[in-house]
Amino acid sequence: MYRFLLTPRWWGINVFVLLAIPFCVFMGSWQLGRFEDRVQDHRDAGEQASAAKTQAARPLAELLPVDKKTSGEQATATGRYGKQLLVPDRELDDERGFYVLTMLRTDDGKALPVVRGWLPGTADTAKAPAAPSGEVTVTGALQASETPGSNGVPAAGGLPAGQTGAISSASLVNLVPYEMYDAWITLADADPGMKAVPAAAPSDTGLDLKAFQNLGYTGEWFVFAGFVVFMWFRLLRREVESARDAELGITQDTPAEAVKAPSAS
Repeated sequence: MYRFLLTPRWWGINVFVLLAIPFCVFMGSWQLGRFEDRVQDHRDAGEQASAAKTQAARPLAELLPVDKKTSGEQATATGRYGKQLLVPDRELDDERGFYVLTMLRTDDGKALPVVRGWLPGTADTAKAPAAPSGEVTVTGALQASETPGSNGVPAAGGLPAGQTGAISSASLVNLVPYEMYDAWITLADADPGMKAVPAAAPSDTGLDLKAFQNLGYTGEWFVFAGFVVFMWFRLLRREVESARDAELGITQDTPAEAVKAPSAS
C-alpha cells in the first residue's frame, strides 16, 4: 500500500520536506537570536548609560569614532563657540520644543556640534540664548550623528534658514563654514534658561519595531515548518486512501455502496 512512496513524485516531495523543515527551523532560530541580541543590546545600553553618568569625562579625541561602546560616555572639549542653529520639533518631557545647537571650534580647526539645551515652543532665534564668548571647555554625553527618519529625528526638509532637522555632519556640512566632527555632544548641565537634553541610546540597541519584527518572523518560520509537516501527512493520508480505494475497486465514478463484499467461498 505504501509502494507509492518509492515513486519519483514522492521522492521529490520527501526531499523537499526534508530540506524545508531544517531550513525553517534554522531561519526561526536565527531570527530568535537576532531578537535576543537586541534585548541584550538594550540591557547593555541601559547599564552603559548609568555607568557613564558616574565616570569621569575623557578628552573627545580618545572617544572617536563614536560606536556602541563610546556612545553616551562623558566627553570634554575646549574651543570657541561659533555658528548657532536651531533643531525644531524635538520633544522633552512630553512637550514639543527645539534644541539650541552651537558649533564649538576646537584647536584642530574642526567644529563640534554642541546641544547647549532645549527650549519649549516653536523654534525661534529670539528665544535662544547667545553662546558664551571666549574660550570654553564643555562636558557632555557623546552622541553619534543622527539619521533622519529614525529615533524620532524628523525627515522633512525645507526648513527655514538657521535650522537643521538632524544633527549630523552630512546635514551640517552645507550649513556651517567649518570642517565637522562626525559626532556631537549634549551638555550635562544646560546653559542658563534651558533644559539639559538627555543622551539618546545608540542606534539598534532598543526594543523598537525591528526587534519585535524579529520576534514575529521567528513565529512565522516555525509555523511554516509545522505547515510543511501538516501538508506532508495530509498528502500521505490522501494517497493511502486512494490506494485503498483502488484495491477495493472504488473509483470516483463508483459509489462505495456499489462495491460487493468478497464471497466467503
